[in-house]
Amino acid sequence: MAEFHRKKKKICQMCAGKSVDYKDVMIINKYITEKGKIMPRRMTGACAKHQRHIAQQIKYARFMALIPYVK
Repeated sequence: MAEFHRKKKKICQMCAGKSVDYKDVMIINKYITEKGKIMPRRMTGACAKHQRHIAQQIKYARFMALIPYVK
């Protein structure tokens, strides 16, 4: 039989106690691709509730010109 390698399930960092704020550019950059797009849930490991929060914080940071819309 073929052996299947299961990937370890990512744990939502925000459920674990960390927070994402639009003013903290270093944390925001972890959730953005090289081209400036918001990473999907399957890549970030965030739950649905917190992925929406992350997206909103990224949009606030873009609006406040803390991060660029396009890199």
